Amino acid sequence: MTESAPSLPTRGSCQCGNVRYVIRGAPVLTLVCHCRDCQKLSASAFSPTVVYRRAEISFEGELATYEGRADSGKRKVACFCPHCGNRIYHVDPEAPETIRLKGGTLDGGPIPEPQVHVWTARKQPWVEIPANLPQFPGNAENLGAVLRARRAKNGAESGR
Repeated sequence: MTESAPSLPTRGSCQCGNVRYVIRGAPVLTLVCHCRDCQKLSASAFSPTVVYRRAEISFEGELATYEGRADSGKRKVACFCPHCGNRIYHVDPEAPETIRLKGGTLDGGPIPEPQVHVWTARKQPWVEIPANLPQFPGNAENLGAVLRARRAKNGAESGR
């Protein structure tokens, strides 16, 4: 598997162009979420999500918010365009230093390859997940440790 990341700065927008953003840093993590909320918001089987440091992304245009509870029970805030309704990102009020950007809002480049799949207990039965990717039936509580182990393993394999 090759890691793919958009070149910097990366730009994105909503469907109507009212909300635009510029990213000046690399993704912290790319994941695919199979929870029911993500299936509904994406009108699909899952939602590709790219996590960025909040300080490395700037937005322009009007954003509206929706607050609710995630499948995990944690509070979430969803930010979206009030004109076209396109979901742009989620933020955890308890961890506002990162945002979970919806991958489909990136302009003109590939969505970075996922590093992990979460909420696989709720995935659609026809979705096949590559065997080499970490999978969690619910939320990945210790995702940082999993990713460090994966990077170490990939580094060891590439050095052979």
